[in-house]
Amino acid sequence: MLHLSFRAMGCQMLALVDSESVTAADLIAQVPAWFESWESSLSRFRADSELMKLNAIHGAPVVVSAAIRDVFEAALVAEQESAGLVTPLVLDALESSGYTLSFEGLRERGAPGATAINAQPVRLTLSEAVHVDSKRQTLTLEPGVRLDFGGVAKGWAAEEAARRLSAVGPALVDAGGDIAVSGPRADGAAWTVAIADPQLQGADLGQLGLMGGGVATSGRDYRRWLVDGQWRHHLIDPRTGAPAITDVLSATVIAPTLRQAETAAKTLFMLGSAGAANWLVERPEYKALLVLEDGRLVATPDILWFRMTR
Repeated sequence: MLHLSFRAMGCQMLALVDSESVTAADLIAQVPAWFESWESSLSRFRADSELMKLNAIHGAPVVVSAAIRDVFEAALVAEQESAGLVTPLVLDALESSGYTLSFEGLRERGAPGATAINAQPVRLTLSEAVHVDSKRQTLTLEPGVRLDFGGVAKGWAAEEAARRLSAVGPALVDAGGDIAVSGPRADGAAWTVAIADPQLQGADLGQLGLMGGGVATSGRDYRRWLVDGQWRHHLIDPRTGAPAITDVLSATVIAPTLRQAETAAKTLFMLGSAGAANWLVERPEYKALLVLEDGRLVATPDILWFRMTR
């Protein structure tokens, strides 16, 4: 088993390939460079990123890279699957809530700017806000529109890295807890994936067996910051334009793809436990675990645990 740990996209990353070949070793060594390239295109925390240059131009077509096009398409799908709850049209709301620096910067310097949130609901869909010309490979932003791909970029990148690594062996890529798996391990066994306990730092809720697809967790236990003694978090509810108010502390979802898991986890978090239950009934292909604010665990009955610690 080959493994490589590194930091990218503000998270600790891990890439695994179930192989010992020289070819696999050469390929896994390239993973940090892939993430650096994607981050240089997709990050809103880099003033010179392709995304921020795009955000500065309105009403005129901008030729964009394959990475921007692919992530934009992933964002379109996420918006549709979540009925608008997961959308990149929340950048103004994120900044208004104080999320103006990378989370590492927030931890070091605190949340700058105004303490009052100027909450405004998102009134456009992504297809209304951005015109796509597939033939010319351009995007045209409507006036006032700015994009943040934080809701989909990590999942897209982890899946893309796992897909590339799968050419040399079964692969797992963990992007800060959002995990893509190319398929079973070389001996046909499942990958063992630990799910962190949001209420006890350094502890796990249990371990899952993952044969393929992806698992993602969204919550307000980590990416949060204090403003005037009140906690704010990064998961903006587009219906209000403010950090989501919910009885869910964290939502973990196993899905056929990591992109689906990432979208579903954010959706369940924002819907709250009652809405999440109804949403999951209509989507039996998803398996989920919710940790509620009062400490209760709510799980779909078919979630497969290797080990449950609570």
